[in-house]
Amino acid sequence: MGPPEGVGPGATAVFRPVAPPYGPAQQSSAGRRAAAAALASAGSADRTVPREHDGRPRFPEGFAGSISHTECWAVAVVVPGAEAVGIDIENSALTPRIAQFVLRERERGTLLVPHGEYTARDLFAAKEAAFKALSGIGNLGAFTFWRTELRRSGEGLVASYRGERIPVWVRSGADLSFAVAIRR
Repeated sequence: MGPPEGVGPGATAVFRPVAPPYGPAQQSSAGRRAAAAALASAGSADRTVPREHDGRPRFPEGFAGSISHTECWAVAVVVPGAEAVGIDIENSALTPRIAQFVLRERERGTLLVPHGEYTARDLFAAKEAAFKALSGIGNLGAFTFWRTELRRSGEGLVASYRGERIPVWVRSGADLSFAVAIRR
């Protein structure tokens, strides 16, 4: 699976499998390998991605990026010149109870199948990706990902929180949802 269509020129997504025994160390390693490959593909001479004090990855200046992983896959997306990028991949189905907690009533009524085209897992990934891209904005304060609000916009979604809006693109397959949010 590659980056969603419509992300824009210069967006690079790289997937890497997670090695057995599929634990946190292997997931982190696969994510760092994916980030190094995405940076190389995007033209960065610096391909290391250290961690910030809060655990977030720190991409080289001029190369906004994000990393996400499941127990089997890691992915990194790099967008040169963007302010921030957020991505998420999800492979677990959401229970109706979790979907009701994470998704607003309007989102469930307009975006979820059968009224919309998305699964609860897709929308969970979209909110997480938007949260990652928005979390660096200082005036938003501390917030949790499910507080973002999703609406349709063209061929994708727009996530908003406290007046900040960010486009989100979602692709999904039978066993994986992939979302990218780019703040330019």
